[in-house]
Amino acid sequence: MRRGFLLGTLGAVIVAVILAVAGCGAGQSTPQVAVYANTNQVVVFWDPSDSFSNEIIVLNNIYETLLRYDSVQKKVVPLLATDYSVSPDGLTWTFDIRKGVKFHDGNELTADAVKYSFERTIQRGKGASFIWSPVKEIKVLDPYKLEIDLKYPAPLDLIVASGYGAFVFDPAAVQKNGEDWFSQGHEAGTGPYQLESFQGTQQVVLKKFDGYWGGWKGPHFDKVVFQQVSEASTKVQMLQSGQADFVDALPFEQVGALKNNPNIKIVTTPSYQNLLGFFNTQKAPLNNKLVRQAISYAIPYDQIVSDVMKGYATQSKGPVPAGLWGHDDNLFQYSYNLDKAKQLLQQAGYGKGGFTLVLTYASGDEFERRVAELMKSSLAQLNINLDIRGMVWEPQWDLAKSPNPKVRQDIFLMYWWPTYADPYDFMVNLFHSESSINFNLGYYYNPAYDKLIDEAHSVSGVDREKAIQEYAQAQQMLVDDAPAIFFYDQQYVRVMRSNFQGYVDNPAYPHVVFFYNTYRQSQ
Repeated sequence: MRRGFLLGTLGAVIVAVILAVAGCGAGQSTPQVAVYANTNQVVVFWDPSDSFSNEIIVLNNIYETLLRYDSVQKKVVPLLATDYSVSPDGLTWTFDIRKGVKFHDGNELTADAVKYSFERTIQRGKGASFIWSPVKEIKVLDPYKLEIDLKYPAPLDLIVASGYGAFVFDPAAVQKNGEDWFSQGHEAGTGPYQLESFQGTQQVVLKKFDGYWGGWKGPHFDKVVFQQVSEASTKVQMLQSGQADFVDALPFEQVGALKNNPNIKIVTTPSYQNLLGFFNTQKAPLNNKLVRQAISYAIPYDQIVSDVMKGYATQSKGPVPAGLWGHDDNLFQYSYNLDKAKQLLQQAGYGKGGFTLVLTYASGDEFERRVAELMKSSLAQLNINLDIRGMVWEPQWDLAKSPNPKVRQDIFLMYWWPTYADPYDFMVNLFHSESSINFNLGYYYNPAYDKLIDEAHSVSGVDREKAIQEYAQAQQMLVDDAPAIFFYDQQYVRVMRSNFQGYVDNPAYPHVVFFYNTYRQSQ
């Protein structure tokens, strides 16, 4: 059950899981087991080439990338590549592959394996494969040296550090077991943890990989349990009882109630995550820009930030979140103004309102639900009825991808966080014209916008300032055309046990806990 799961039942399940994965018995020391309680299903896509959803929290502990982006220092740091260089024209990148790294099946990491991983992801064309669009050719120079030639000077260092689509895996696993082997719940990574077991999409258990290249000196967790726990009250009680070490997405009222608990700590950090509401630009009345602008003026942004987010957010300025390069703080921002909204509706020929809009959101997400309820109340003052529908992701997405625009929802609420730390990720995925529907869920079509962001991306590797200027122009187009409501850029509020140590939030890898760096402090 996803909803209404009794704490007593779930608590017993968690305890049983911990005992089982710990393998404790008479005369045995108890391994250290961490528990991450996650609101949504834990895994959607097992295949590292296809991954583009919640499994980011699991797969980034199983697989590794050539580099990792450090959001504090604003630079990439070595991981499976020990060093790299780039030609003056930004078109040729050379990576030195770390020696002595083993995959979980015992095979050795080589430049050939890296090439195979990237090319398989490109060829499959799923998930985040779009990040490789600048690549012209991948060459193996020797067993531990890789060259990647680009069509244009894109920021490849950020791309190979992506939290999706840049994982390195063992080619032998695919060649031996077939293309569908990963999607059946298998893995072949180099990361510190390897898969021990899983139960559907709701629970995954990892165990430490003894042959990990980083070694296991010092304190570490031996096993990690990722458990879907939808009910916020259940997560709170798990934290208080010590059945969970780390939880996500607690309502802020419950966060506040935990502040004085000495066994709990709360960490607040900036994020690159924002909430958007996509208008169906192909369906009346939202195919009229003036109607979209009117609704954008009818959103109680300040109330959403204060009442729903309890101040842990700021109203968005365009699609690129604050803190990420390419964000334009001078961008026009809609404000709550019902008079202006009425004026625009009058100009659009809908002065009396009198229509219904269907809004879909992720069921179980209290933040989205509350935002929708505030919208409903505000739009009612314009004689617009908002039909709010909470849906699980697959049916919500299937509805949004219906070939008939009239069948699709009118407004689609969705968060976006970066595939990699680059504004292009937000601007191409969410608003670039698409021949088939993927994440442009406003169905926005603007060739001038497409050309501008593609040009910005093509020079961003050698002329960052020019790219920033072009991204700013493109964002102004979006604000004027209003294909979406830009609600807020949120802060991350992480709640965990006080003795859970070593955690550092990295918004470039949203919601990921790199468990290798964490441990439980003895009390």
